[in-house]
Amino acid sequence: MADPSGFLKHERKDAPKRPKPDRLADWREVYLDQEPAERDKQVRGQASRCMDCGIPFCHSGSAGCPLGNLIPEWNDLVRVGDWSAASNRLHATNNFPEFTGKLCPAPCEAACVLAINPLSGGAVAIKRVEEAIAEVSWEKDLIRPRQAIVSSGKKVAVVGSGPAGLAAAQQLTRAGHEVTVYERDDRLGGLLRYGIPEFKMEKKVLDRRLAQLREEGTRFVTGCEVGGSEPGDLSVETLKAQYDAVVLAVGALRGRDAPEIPGRALNGVHLAMEHLVPANKECEGDGPTTISARGKHVIVIGGGDTGADCYGTATRQGALSVTQLDQYPQPPTARDDDRSPWPVWPWILRTYPAHEEAGERRFAVAVESFVDDGEGNVRAVRLREVRVRRDPVTGVREVTPVNDHVEELPADLVLLAIGFEGVEHMPLLDGLGLSLTARGTLSCGSDWQTRSEGVFVCGDAHRGASLVVWAIAEGRSVAGAVDAFLTGHSDLPAPVIPTALPLAVV
Repeated sequence: MADPSGFLKHERKDAPKRPKPDRLADWREVYLDQEPAERDKQVRGQASRCMDCGIPFCHSGSAGCPLGNLIPEWNDLVRVGDWSAASNRLHATNNFPEFTGKLCPAPCEAACVLAINPLSGGAVAIKRVEEAIAEVSWEKDLIRPRQAIVSSGKKVAVVGSGPAGLAAAQQLTRAGHEVTVYERDDRLGGLLRYGIPEFKMEKKVLDRRLAQLREEGTRFVTGCEVGGSEPGDLSVETLKAQYDAVVLAVGALRGRDAPEIPGRALNGVHLAMEHLVPANKECEGDGPTTISARGKHVIVIGGGDTGADCYGTATRQGALSVTQLDQYPQPPTARDDDRSPWPVWPWILRTYPAHEEAGERRFAVAVESFVDDGEGNVRAVRLREVRVRRDPVTGVREVTPVNDHVEELPADLVLLAIGFEGVEHMPLLDGLGLSLTARGTLSCGSDWQTRSEGVFVCGDAHRGASLVVWAIAEGRSVAGAVDAFLTGHSDLPAPVIPTALPLAVV
């Protein structure tokens, strides 16, 4: 077992970043490319901080990792330098550890026993160890295609190629089913491709994993709208006729808008994805983006991950200024045990690498209106200081100004990153006889099956906009349900159930 005093011998050290001027000059990932020997030495030291804590909350599905990653086990294998065994242990529970190692906000670290008290030096750098295991696995050729030994003779269609759809497809292919993934975009990956900026995860990381899926036998069809009527699309009738089961992993991409704000219709005010998608396509070599921040004062409305992605994208595009606005007060820098006691996800100030590079953040403010330049373009935003509260009876969120002062900030480009409202309205759902819940998601039974027989759902389409680790967990779980539906029994792992929720204080 791990060294119980390792955290006393080694300080927590996150992966080193490239210099800020270098990061702003290109689209490469923000972290420094270390020599493998030095990286391995540092990561082994970080893995040594994992202690024999008795009850490892880090891999608890309710408080830590919904995948059930056996973190203490692969930490100890890394500590002793057994990278091959660590790779096997990690891939046993996670199809795509390089995705989670780069993109997951790490509820496992929030639930680490060393996160209880700051005097411990902080949680184990689990994400860093996880990503290192994945990279070493590729470098040492430890990741090989795993073809099924026996074919089931069953065909499965997976609609959507984000992390949930890819996880489901890989598991089902390995179980012996003939799996075809349909993607309406011109390239595979969903939000991994066109929502996540290159500086957070270079797309070569995604492409090498897709190559593994192809070698295992998964088929992919791009540029195909399932349920659509254009040439190259797949009708619902054909879908039902050709496949024994269908997995809907269509995401929750319907962006939340703010039509009530005066001036919303002005040119230069956009939803976040309208900015991120063409920016990512430019990085793919598809030509200049249609919405560039170059030479503009940029306002990003929304304080979450998507807002930070817009923030970093705008600075790299050459914005004159970038300001991110958040209606909520600035969180504390350390966990407030009264509000979010360990091991729940803490309410703290989260600073992304993009925030370190340029621009500023403003808290407890809301946009009162967008200002017209006289020609139909936005030229400024008017702000008010606000207080956010939730009505104790109705639960409705109320945003109220705290005074009469109005501040005006220059704005040539405004990006609304205020969340997602759920699954987009699409002909496929009507064709399958499915309707959305009040939360904008697709409901299912305990077996992940919708009310349309043989049609299953997973990922954000079922859960609502969530974390990459939950998407993979649901993809793995729905694969087990589909396998059982087709064969009567399944040995595929199912780390979560449809009603699973992270531990939270309510």
